[in-house]
Amino acid sequence: MPYAPPSRCTDPECHEYATQHGRCDDHQRTPWAGRDDKAARYGISSGRWRTLKRKVTARDHGCCYRCGAEQPDDPDDGHVLDHVRPISEGGSPTDLDNLGLLCTTCDTIKSKEEALRGAERARARAQARRRRP
Repeated sequence: MPYAPPSRCTDPECHEYATQHGRCDDHQRTPWAGRDDKAARYGISSGRWRTLKRKVTARDHGCCYRCGAEQPDDPDDGHVLDHVRPISEGGSPTDLDNLGLLCTTCDTIKSKEEALRGAERARARAQARRRRP
């Protein structure tokens, strides 16, 4: 079966071939562009978020709550503050019992798991809407 010829990037100034979503590699959209920051999403200022992270770090002794990895010496590779139960699934944004530290590996895995669950919920909602007369 024949394939369609390659198309050009949708950016008006670009003459490269599109690789994904109608754009070349240089003009791909930025992931999470236009998304709110934590203050807008959860109503938490960055200062409050840092305070919560300090409290959770002291409580958990700087260890990842999933794998137990200790906080690395390099602050750029440090653990991230995470909601144990996602807010989208009913978790509290500021309750210390719902906050924990995650290493970057566990954070990536947990984020993918949450994204899959969110996609399944969205699919179920879409199917329910289609079933309604």
